[in-house]
Amino acid sequence: MVYSADSQRYDMMTYHRSGESGLKLPAISLGLWHNFGGIDTFENGRAMIARAFDLGITHFDLANNYGPPPGSAETTFGNILKADFAAYRDEMIISTKAGYYMWPGPYGEWGSKKNLVSSLDQSLKRLGLDYVDIYYHHRPDPDTPLEETMSALDLIVRQGKALYVGLSNYSPEQTKEASRILKRLGTPCLIHQPQYSMLTRRPENGLLDVLEEEGIGSIAFSPLHKGILTDRYLNGIAPDSRAAGPSVFLRPEELTEQTLGKVRLLNELAAERGQKLSQMALAWVLRGGRVTSALIGASKVGQIEDAVGALRQPNFSIEELARIDEILK
Repeated sequence: MVYSADSQRYDMMTYHRSGESGLKLPAISLGLWHNFGGIDTFENGRAMIARAFDLGITHFDLANNYGPPPGSAETTFGNILKADFAAYRDEMIISTKAGYYMWPGPYGEWGSKKNLVSSLDQSLKRLGLDYVDIYYHHRPDPDTPLEETMSALDLIVRQGKALYVGLSNYSPEQTKEASRILKRLGTPCLIHQPQYSMLTRRPENGLLDVLEEEGIGSIAFSPLHKGILTDRYLNGIAPDSRAAGPSVFLRPEELTEQTLGKVRLLNELAAERGQKLSQMALAWVLRGGRVTSALIGASKVGQIEDAVGALRQPNFSIEELARIDEILK
């Protein structure tokens, strides 16, 4: 069946400008870290991408090593693009990253110019694209001069292989210095991708301030904290959940009774607000306008629909925010 996008898709989504750039991103973006690899069901991935786009999600986030196996998420997405979205490419923001281990030898990870340029060339082949919209350095390199890494990102934009560049997992100090180098080169940093949720509030300790000062947008990954900020674990570990299997992303020991007690109290507040816990958690990350977009993962269409539903109740009262802080204290 030939895909045709919903004509009302842009009425269903809120868009935020990323920092001081001219680019607007959807409040909810879809990440392809899990469930789009070579071991996953292609038609399920295809259905999730289509439904996300129909709901106004225009930003799709990848990295060179997403899978498994590494690289296969880009291949899957490239095949979906070719089959369904060739006519919509200019309506989509497609991002990828490099920095984590991808191939053997001294050039297969970190932040050298060799790694960043070679990795993007490989990613573009897998995606079947001439360029990506955003190219991230996925993690800081302790051994490569920051000037070299940022110069490589600048070169890639000048070569036309990416429109914008971003950073991920950089500290506030590293972000500030990287931003100043990129501004000097003439390719300002568009966006920073930190882990941020009700249960992981590290960006509040300086990073969000730096991003505001430097005019950089932000996109929060793991806003549901590996699925803990959902109704999935309210009554313990479900047999079909990540924590019940051999997942390296969520370990049973992370689901302590103390954590689950907080989650249950948050769930009660979400119910009072007329939301699911996951929806309140996404709205909380986006509160106050300091975060440009919340980056979700999904294993089925319904999870994407729920996430977009968070935008129907985005505001919090002072009392609700105080109650959340008290629960999490």
